[in-house]
Order: sequence, then structure tokens, then C-alpha cells
Amino acid sequence: QVQLVESGGGLVQAGESLRLSCAASGAIFSINTMGWYRQAPGNQRELVASITSGGRTNYADSVKGRFTISNLNTKNTVYLQMNSLKPEDTAVYYCNAEVSTTSTIWKTYNFWGQGTQVTVSS
Repeated sequence: QVQLVESGGGLVQAGESLRLSCAASGAIFSINTMGWYRQAPGNQRELVASITSGGRTNYADSVKGRFTISNLNTKNTVYLQMNSLKPEDTAVYYCNAEVSTTSTIWKTYNFWGQGTQVTVSS
């Protein structure tokens, strides 16, 4: 199996920064894409940012110019640098990875982390 472990959430004031980390481990053959999603109370889970194995990134319009996703050439780890945080960024942030496992290298599966709370006060 594959495990995703997130860290870095917390409580900050508007305008401050946080960095989230997600490390994937387990029976990984390859990772196609890693990303961050978030879910606020009463809302659906939404994509925040993603990065492919080739380094292609994708961002939600609401975070462009403020958030940066990267892996910094660290195997199976992804970071989300969040700057200029706003109260509307408050949510549980989930790490996601699209993975081919060592037992099913011809197929990809989505795995999720347990979530980390980000709270931005005004």
C-alpha cells in the first residue's frame, strides 16, 4: 500500500505564510502526479495545485500568484508554499498522489493523506 503523510498546517493571520509538506511512501513504482486539494466546511473538495513527474504545474485561479507547488527534486515529496494567505484559504488541505504500485505497474490509483488544517484569521 501507499501512505501519504502531511505536515505544516496551522493557524496564521491574514497576509502570513505557511508551507505544507507531503511525503509518499510504501509500494510505489512511480508517481505520475502529486497535488493538494482543500475542503472548507459545507464546500466540495477542490484542487488547489498539482505537479506532474515532468514538473508541469497547475493552479486554481484563486491561488495563482500566491501559492507555489514544488518537489525540489525530493523523491516522492511535494511542498505547497502558501503566501499572502487570506481567510478564505481556511480549509482542511489534503495531499493526493496518482501512483502506480509495485504490484500493478500498468495501472494508476489515487491515494489521499489524512488532511491538515489551515486556518487564516482576519
